[in-house]
Amino acid sequence: MSQQTLTLSTKGQLVIPAEVRAELGIGPGARIALTVENERIVLVPVNSRLVRKLRGRFAGGPSMADELQRERRADRKREKR
Repeated sequence: MSQQTLTLSTKGQLVIPAEVRAELGIGPGARIALTVENERIVLVPVNSRLVRKLRGRFAGGPSMADELQRERRADRKREKR
């Protein structure tokens, strides 16, 4: 892996160098997952392989939809007081 220095634009944008895009097979409109790990920004192209890897990872955990509904109900109760 080679290290390259990128410059953040005033709009918060980075340009991924052409050789890196070619190596990863990404182009205009490509979806990129961003995570922060130990004070590092990690960018990973979102493709079918990544989706398969993550599928089921959160199965059996709390439903985010249910949690959001609980939060909204609690907010409405607080607003009525």
